[in-house]
Amino acid sequence: MNMILFMITLSLTLSMALTILNFWIAQMNPDSEKLSPYECGFDPLGSARLPFSIRFFLVAILFLLFDLEIALLLPLPWATQLQSPITTLVWASVLILLLTMGLIYEWIQGGLEWAE
Repeated sequence: MNMILFMITLSLTLSMALTILNFWIAQMNPDSEKLSPYECGFDPLGSARLPFSIRFFLVAILFLLFDLEIALLLPLPWATQLQSPITTLVWASVLILLLTMGLIYEWIQGGLEWAE
C-alpha cells in the first residue's frame, strides 16, 4: 500500500512541478512573427480561411474506419486459445467480410477517387 501511495504522490508532485515550470518559463508576450498565420518565411498569398475540400475529411474518416479493423483483429492470436476457436474464426471472418463489403461499396460509389 505504501508503494502505491508513494507512486501517486510522486506522479502528482512531478505533474504539478512541470506545469508550474511551464507557466514560469513560457514566453507570455509573443512577437508579431509568432502571431502571423504562416511561419514558413514568406507572406501568405491568399486567405488562410479557405474552405477545405470534403474529400480530405472523407479520406480521414475512411482511414479511421478501416484502421479500426486492425485494432479489432489484433487480439486474435490470443483468442484462438479459448475453448472454441471456431467461433473466434467465424466472428473474425464476418468482420473482415463486412469491412471488405464496405470498401467495395465505397469504391463503387467513387469515394476513393480523388479527381473527378
